Amino acid sequence: MSSGEPQADAGRALRNDMPRGIAERGSGEVHSRGDAFDASRSPENPDGATPESQNGVTPEGTPSRRRKKRKRGGKRPVSQGLGAQIWQEGHPVPGKATCSGAQNSQTRTQAATTGSLPAVNSPNGEHPHSIAPPRNERGAAKSAEQRPNRYQRRPSTRSTEAPDSQKLYAALDLGTNNCRLLIARPEERGFRVVDAYSRIVRLGEGVGANRKLGEPAMERAIDALANCHRKLAERGVQRSRLIATEACRAAENGEEFIDRVRRETGLALEVVNRETEARLAVAGCVSLVDQQADGVILFDIGGGSSEIVWLDLRNRCGARGFALTRFIRAWTSLPVGVVNLAERHGGVHVTPDIFEAMVQDVEGMLSRSDLGKELTAAMGSGGMHMLGTSGTVTTLAGVHLGLKRYDRRRVDGTWLEDAQVGAMIDRLREMPYEERVENPCIGADRADLVLAGCAILEAIRRRWSCSRLRVADRGLREGILTELMSADGVWSRKNNGRRGRYRGKR
Repeated sequence: MSSGEPQADAGRALRNDMPRGIAERGSGEVHSRGDAFDASRSPENPDGATPESQNGVTPEGTPSRRRKKRKRGGKRPVSQGLGAQIWQEGHPVPGKATCSGAQNSQTRTQAATTGSLPAVNSPNGEHPHSIAPPRNERGAAKSAEQRPNRYQRRPSTRSTEAPDSQKLYAALDLGTNNCRLLIARPEERGFRVVDAYSRIVRLGEGVGANRKLGEPAMERAIDALANCHRKLAERGVQRSRLIATEACRAAENGEEFIDRVRRETGLALEVVNRETEARLAVAGCVSLVDQQADGVILFDIGGGSSEIVWLDLRNRCGARGFALTRFIRAWTSLPVGVVNLAERHGGVHVTPDIFEAMVQDVEGMLSRSDLGKELTAAMGSGGMHMLGTSGTVTTLAGVHLGLKRYDRRRVDGTWLEDAQVGAMIDRLREMPYEERVENPCIGADRADLVLAGCAILEAIRRRWSCSRLRVADRGLREGILTELMSADGVWSRKNNGRRGRYRGKR
């Protein structure tokens, strides 16, 4: 594939809009009507009977019918309610086995070596926390006198697979500069992040000049990946996708490094192509698209490559959220990112001439792409905006907001006018290296890379001018999670089940 040639992609039809920030559901007991505590019922007096009727005799001296029925082997009354089950869950009968912690750890460790971590089930195929009812020597259920607690739970007949609301998904992105992990649980219309990890490893250091991954860079990456493996095992992740991008694509020893990662960490990384990377970036950020926009220029400035995607929304017919991935009109991927551009021109002491040389370098790559011809014509309507996902744009937003400490909640979704973007680029260009290191939104890890990212953004702005830019502190990991959950149908099954319950009530 040529580096600057645009490609058309119909996109994937993802079913639901998934806004961020949905609160996690409570993990405690479920309470509903009819669960009020009844003081007359207790383990010693489970029937709630009065003292006069506990011996099977009513105050008038007539044998109790309910007692007679139970002696004849009839069914017990089914008026115990949910409250009795909740009480039993909190006070399990002694001597009944639950799932084994050793088995849990062993199964997760074995599954980690294959890249997927399935749920742990008990050896007999039952739910690991189900408790079988007590039986006598003939195999029949014990009578009320033999049974230690009449609220004993019956064995579960449901599938041993974890419900969608409890299943954990993971997405790992090993890029040219960063190693990032995200673990999440599906929610009603989105997902809730339960754990995350990020470390700057600079895996692509020196790849532009040597075409090989260096030993120190591989050591840093493997150390970070080992931490990710530990988190995956501790959390019991059941569905995951672990990807590597430009550094492993471009390096001659990329496949050897992937094999080494599998041997030393147990993680099976997938080296994705640029088209997949562009699609995942769209899937992760498209919920931030303005509902009234006629089109969007989405860009992802990475460490070793930069993807630019055109979403043509003039005929979206009310589609919103992740359904907009169907409207990918064209895309292109440039073999340039903050790491290799900074290595080529320098990133510590950047003069105006050096900065302009970086911009022209990227402009030359954009000029060889045909993406600009159609896109420039479509921008005549004026209803388009930019959507940026990268450390470069989040840094610009943090500096613009004057944050004393980087705060993702304030940065993600921020709108910047075109004049504000230009002012922030000029401000960073005027900062000496030491001041960039001290800035809380930049830091020592990015101080020598941020101006290279600004140069790539400036080249995009010169080619396609939009009045507004929206900042996205999200990207490939969120796109991976969305595609995994959508493929499993976790949201469609919940919606279908809810409609079915309503019909049943009526």
